[in-house]
Amino acid sequence: MSHHTYKITELVGSSPVGVEEAVNNAIAKANESIRHMRWFEVSDIRGHLEDGKVAHWQVTLKIGFTMENS
Repeated sequence: MSHHTYKITELVGSSPVGVEEAVNNAIAKANESIRHMRWFEVSDIRGHLEDGKVAHWQVTLKIGFTMENS
């Protein structure tokens, strides 16, 4: 039986459209430099208000990825 060791990094994605797009934006950007991503966890959701309306969403994510063998 194999075991897995994960490293976790935290980042914030944003979007004027919604929470799901903010998550997808963060994951897409992380995918440019982080290999072997396996899971994510949303740890915080915030929004920016303008004129009494939601103008922008911010989502804090923890991304888990497996470490490479050396």
